[in-house]
Amino acid sequence: MAHHCAENSFGFKLSNNHSTGQGEAEITLGLLKAVGEDADLTQRSAAHELGIALGLVNTYFKRCVKKGLIKVRHAPANRYAYYLTPKGFAEKSRLTGEFLAQSLSLFRQAQRDYQNILESCVANGWQRIGLCGASDLAEVLTLYARDYQIDVVGVVDSQAVVKNFADLPVVEQPNNLKNVDAFILTDLTNPQSVYEHLLTQIPAERLLIPELLELSQPTRKKSARTP
Repeated sequence: MAHHCAENSFGFKLSNNHSTGQGEAEITLGLLKAVGEDADLTQRSAAHELGIALGLVNTYFKRCVKKGLIKVRHAPANRYAYYLTPKGFAEKSRLTGEFLAQSLSLFRQAQRDYQNILESCVANGWQRIGLCGASDLAEVLTLYARDYQIDVVGVVDSQAVVKNFADLPVVEQPNNLKNVDAFILTDLTNPQSVYEHLLTQIPAERLLIPELLELSQPTRKKSARTP
């Protein structure tokens, strides 16, 4: 099926804002999926869906056309219709496989890290644990915690718009969770910033960090005291 786009040229200029952190392969895969799945796709809606600048979407459309991944044809009302070529379908499948492999690798590392953290909690006699960040990592940890004598009592996330996550209450501040022995960082949105902020409220030895997040130790101006 053809996918019609309201833009009638590839003439958008590339935005200077590359702060999204999305790699070339990720953007390409997102664009190929959008063209393959959304019959009403426009470059503007693709930019919104991928969370990147309109000009960047335009640039990647050009690259995909040049590489033979997307074919462009004129459509009625001075519009363009975009198609995935056989090469485009193959590339979409290849990139999907790559990202799946990366996700599985991340899952395995998360499993190792959180099992080590949970074992440390057991060794220290910490039974009531709070999570910091409503994310996929938080869901993973709640599953592993069932194998230990640990009670995950809630999730700290000041940016969350939900009151419950993974069947746990969501609160804005660590002190909203009572009688917690330790906290485990599970934030994926901005873990370094969240970590540094939490250190002003939670003793460092009671704030446990998975290695997969690769956080740097900040110079602490303020530090929470151990009760």
